[in-house]
Amino acid sequence: MNEILSFAGHYWWLVFPLSGVFAVWGRSWTEASERRHQRRMELYRLKHPGAVQGHGSTEHPAHGQERPERGNERNVQQVARLHDEIDRKWLSYELDAAKLIDYPTMTDVREPLTVAFLRAKREADSLRPEDPTTVTAEELSDYRSAVTSYDVAFQVAETEARRVRASGFSVEERQRLETARKLVTVAIDDAATAAERQTAYRRARRELDGLIVLPDATITSLEEKVAGAISARPEPTPS
Repeated sequence: MNEILSFAGHYWWLVFPLSGVFAVWGRSWTEASERRHQRRMELYRLKHPGAVQGHGSTEHPAHGQERPERGNERNVQQVARLHDEIDRKWLSYELDAAKLIDYPTMTDVREPLTVAFLRAKREADSLRPEDPTTVTAEELSDYRSAVTSYDVAFQVAETEARRVRASGFSVEERQRLETARKLVTVAIDDAATAAERQTAYRRARRELDGLIVLPDATITSLEEKVAGAISARPEPTPS
């Protein structure tokens, strides 16, 4: 025992070069083990094609390609439901001419808040995925952010429209808007005659000319309601 301690005391400096040797030997042993493992995996893949890939594969997608994560489909559907809810709120204006007359700034593209809302809607629509099962985490994040911006922009535009209503119009213009609102009510009233509804519809469009630009969807919806009211009126029975 004393001889060993004496040797260690005289040749302690050998620890440094020997540690380097042991480190190199350790790395070589680790690399050799890794190569043996890789060879075993390759042999297993050759004998069982698709087994590793189909069950518990640890391979990673190619560089630059993000694999869709489990659970993304459910998250996409949740965001899509919010997207649909905002669309329904907007359609309650776009498909109702009388409501647009009450809140004219909702379609006024001269209003910055309206423009911001319409731009946010376009962005959210463009990012909506067709297939929720193929959406990556990054795509889901972009879509969620766009829908959130759409929601906020709509709420701001709607709040402002309800606040100002028709206050930006002159007294005469507000009177024209009120007249148009009443005419629209007559145009879709199935208790009125066909001639009354058609006349009311044309007069309402004239009153709104230069005041409010109705979206194409609003005009189409209004015309369908007018036509529906006319067709719903029972034909008079011959006496």
